[in-house]
Amino acid sequence: MRDSVFIEFCVADSKDVKVIFDKTKFVFSCIGGTDNVKHENEMDLFEAIDENESKHKRTDRSVLVYIRKAQPGKPWPRLTKEKAKLSWLSVDFNNWKDWEDDSDEEIGNFDQFSNIMNNMGGEDDLAELDGPEEDESADSDDESKCL
Repeated sequence: MRDSVFIEFCVADSKDVKVIFDKTKFVFSCIGGTDNVKHENEMDLFEAIDENESKHKRTDRSVLVYIRKAQPGKPWPRLTKEKAKLSWLSVDFNNWKDWEDDSDEEIGNFDQFSNIMNNMGGEDDLAELDGPEEDESADSDDESKCL
């Protein structure tokens, strides 16, 4: 969507999740996995964000971050202020959205995700994003993967 950016940190069994939104950056930290590894990232964003409307949500598999742009509709040529490639950051092309290909159905999907993020009542609220529950013995090739 033109007014927001979604970032997913793939950290299973995260604890002590902290996400701090500032005018032009955000900081992410948590303890993850059975080894209790500390994960920390600070990202200087390309443009200003609305830190009051930006949110995060923890699931068992990841931490989802919703960043609301301060200037909706203004394109960002990249996520970060610096042009340097971050080794830990990659695009999830399964969820890629071209602005030129806007359709009401796709915008509705982003609105649904935004509504889920806005409802910060509990971790079970994200069950809709995972789709219907599947038998664990089923082929898992169709599942999305964290990059």
